[in-house]
Amino acid sequence: MTWNIPNILTLLRLLAAPGVVVMFLYFTRPWADWFALVLFVTAAATDWFDGYLARTWKQESKFGAMLDPIADKAMVVIALLVITGFSGMNPWILLPATVIIFREVFVSGLREFLGDTAGTLKVTQLAKWKTTAQMIAIAVLFSNGAFEHYIGMETFGMDPALIEAIIDGHEEDTLGLGWKVAGWNASWFGGILLLWVAALLTLITGGDYLRKAMPHLREEA
Repeated sequence: MTWNIPNILTLLRLLAAPGVVVMFLYFTRPWADWFALVLFVTAAATDWFDGYLARTWKQESKFGAMLDPIADKAMVVIALLVITGFSGMNPWILLPATVIIFREVFVSGLREFLGDTAGTLKVTQLAKWKTTAQMIAIAVLFSNGAFEHYIGMETFGMDPALIEAIIDGHEEDTLGLGWKVAGWNASWFGGILLLWVAALLTLITGGDYLRKAMPHLREEA
C-alpha cells in the first residue's frame, strides 16, 4: 500500500461517499442538499485530479488502481440511493438508477469471477464518459432538491392563485420565485436527461464488458 497524494485523494473520495448520507442525517433541507452537492462535486473532482497527479508524478500504483473504481462506484450508488429515496421513488429516477446500480454490481461480479484474467475488462474511454455523465446528473439532481425546498418553504400557506400570478409576472416577485422555479425546472429536466443518458451508456459499456468476458465464461469441452 503506497501512501502518496493521488492515493490519499482516492481514499478521501471513498470516505466522501457515505458522507453524502450523513449530510441528510445531521442537517435540515435545503442545507443538506447544498452540503451534499458541495461534498459530491468536490469528491468527483478528485476523480480526475488524482489520476492526473498519478500519471504526471509517475505515482501509479496497484492500490490506487484497485481503489479508484471502488470509490467511483460507492459515490454513484450511495448518491443514487439518497436521491431516489427523497424523490419519492419517482420512476423517472428509479428506472435509470436501477439500471446503473445493476450494471455496477454485475460488472463487479464479473471482475471478481475472472480473477487474474480481469484485465480483459479494462476501463474504456466510453466507460469514463459514463462515469462523468453519472456524476454530473447526480450533482444537478442534488441542486434540484435544494430549489424544490426553497420554493416549498417560501410558498408555504400561500394562495396557489397568487403563486401562479407571481410566476406568470402578474404580481411583484419579492421572493425571487421566478428564478427559483426556473432553476427547479432546469435542474429537474436537465438532471433527468443526463441520468437517462448515463443509464444508456451504462447498458452499452456493461454489454461490452460481458462480450469481452464471454470467452472466459464458456465451459470447456
